[in-house]
Amino acid sequence: MNNNPDISTRYIPVPNWEKHHDWPRIGGLRNLIFNRDKNGFDKFGVVKKVGKRVLIDEAAFFEWVANQGKGV
Repeated sequence: MNNNPDISTRYIPVPNWEKHHDWPRIGGLRNLIFNRDKNGFDKFGVVKKVGKRVLIDEAAFFEWVANQGKGV
């Protein structure tokens, strides 16, 4: 749901997530991906699949984090 064209995003493969961020750990991230239909990852477009690779839209992830607890 990133409607701001000025914000660039990068797509991070799940196994490389910890090279860029300390949180969440890969196990926790995989759990969020597995439950994406229940936790809002789908609504915010956090997960992108390219073939068999699962990528995380970094900007969408942090937008999702910012909206937790707001009922969005």
